[in-house]
Amino acid sequence: MPLGEESLRVAIAGATPLHGKDLKAWIEQSGFPAGAVRLFDEELAAGTLTEFAGEPAVVQRIDSSSFDNTRFVFFTGSPAFAAKHAAAAQKAGATVIDLSGGLAASPAARPWIPSLDALLPAPSAPSSAPSSADDRASLYLSPSTPVIVACSLATACAPFSLSRLVITFFQPVSERGQAGVEELESQTVKLLSFQPLPQEVFDTQVAFNLLDRWGPASHQRLSDARAALARDVQNYLAGRLPVPAMTLVQAPVFYAHAFAAYAEFAQPVEPDALMARIEAAGCKATGATAVKATGDDLAPSNLNVAGEEKPWIARPERDPGTDRGYWLWGAADNMRVASANALRIAERLLVS
Repeated sequence: MPLGEESLRVAIAGATPLHGKDLKAWIEQSGFPAGAVRLFDEELAAGTLTEFAGEPAVVQRIDSSSFDNTRFVFFTGSPAFAAKHAAAAQKAGATVIDLSGGLAASPAARPWIPSLDALLPAPSAPSSAPSSADDRASLYLSPSTPVIVACSLATACAPFSLSRLVITFFQPVSERGQAGVEELESQTVKLLSFQPLPQEVFDTQVAFNLLDRWGPASHQRLSDARAALARDVQNYLAGRLPVPAMTLVQAPVFYAHAFAAYAEFAQPVEPDALMARIEAAGCKATGATAVKATGDDLAPSNLNVAGEEKPWIARPERDPGTDRGYWLWGAADNMRVASANALRIAERLLVS
């Protein structure tokens, strides 16, 4: 559509993978003030017909003028795609917000979780409005959902003399993209009909199974995903808080991370006080014993967090072996939580 000089133009680079589709949907649903949204992707996806705000839209390939007059470019495709094109976006004067992880190694990249600013001011948060196009050409990292959950829990628990925090994330197959979703679906059908299993993505049986690793022929490794999780949490906390111990388990579910966290303190804590702090850190307290009467008595699960912009966490339960240890159960939409965080970054930049 034609743009006026004051229109807010944004671009999604990596518009056809699952994260790109979710960000596009959230821009529509959340009321983000975009005057126009341009959709880009790799050569194989260029020309794909989709829609935005009820109007037809075509995914385009990136060329030398793709990012001209663009305020924000969200990279949601492969890490390699982001690494290849981010410099062009910055050169055009756009602010880059990376959700792909491909720009994490850049020394100029600043990870940001705006919901934690009041509790743990992020060193990457801007202190003043940009004064020129050159100042505006900056790079922010919007962390993955497990990173947001881990940093939020670490920040929430810190005032209670936290001794240790251990988190196990149960990872959905959609973290391997649409191919991962299709492989779990196909494996489930084949198993129930006693047919050979397709294993092109995971090189192992994922259906009806829990795994601490993928097969040796998988072109990605779950251990690498664990290492990236630890790296990103460490980079965000930046020595201000201890990094939780974390692991990833591959679960036979399509979407959303479920997680179990064990927090041990120097002395017993009041669960209501802990839950109030968790809510202040940007999470949603759920269950019949939630700290606030919200009318929502659902326990967090992969199903009921679908489309939710915040992680859901149930009231802590005391460990039967120690009165200083508490278990926390939660779930978070692995697409939407990251999309919502990316838009919060953009919104904060618009008013800074």
